[in-house]
Amino acid sequence: MVRVGCAGWSLPREYADDFAAQGTHLQRYASRLSCVEINSSFYRPHRPQTYARWAASVPDDFRFSIKVPKQITHVQRLRDCAAALDEFLAQCGQLGDKLGCLLVQLPPSLAFEEQVAEDFFRCLRERFVGHVVLEPRHASWVEAEPILLTHRIARAAVDPSRIATDITPGGWRGFRYWRLHGSPRIYHDAYGAEYLAHLRLLLAQAASDAEVWCIFDNTASGAATGDALRTIAPPENPPL
Repeated sequence: MVRVGCAGWSLPREYADDFAAQGTHLQRYASRLSCVEINSSFYRPHRPQTYARWAASVPDDFRFSIKVPKQITHVQRLRDCAAALDEFLAQCGQLGDKLGCLLVQLPPSLAFEEQVAEDFFRCLRERFVGHVVLEPRHASWVEAEPILLTHRIARAAVDPSRIATDITPGGWRGFRYWRLHGSPRIYHDAYGAEYLAHLRLLLAQAASDAEVWCIFDNTASGAATGDALRTIAPPENPPL
């Protein structure tokens, strides 16, 4: 299974005709792409009713990736998070089966501490059994692989790379997740045809034994939508 989508469901004008003509932006987006990453949950909570409305507006096989709030990752820095996790999961849990995964992005200043990581992921797994992907941004997290495997936590592949270990997916191998921010100008530039062709091969290979997601976050100038469309259905190849 390969899912390709964007961070958010904005539809730039130049790609409007590639999507359904009717419906909300989310409904139109979901007519072509199979997943979306919600980053706004990192900054502010969404009401349970909002998540339920989103879930009701997309096809049965569509999935959401929800970014864990910064209160948990950046303020509390993974410590004593039970209450905050309960509140967050009560909200996004309204997505039901359409909650595809949780994204845990860590601040660059947060170094790996074995006991803190173990306590956090154990606490999370007591509450959530679905896919979880970690994006660490401190090099010391290379030491976390045994904990990630124990708790079935995937580690994201990131472009541009922030640390040496995020060039390829890591952690638990049953779920693999790419986050692509644009290059050479991060968040703005589109990827070239050669890059996307190589990416498409990587995704297909990874999907032989795992569920695979690829999220384009180069949304500042609208490039993400075009990159996602070219990844799922390039002119010279059958669609993913």
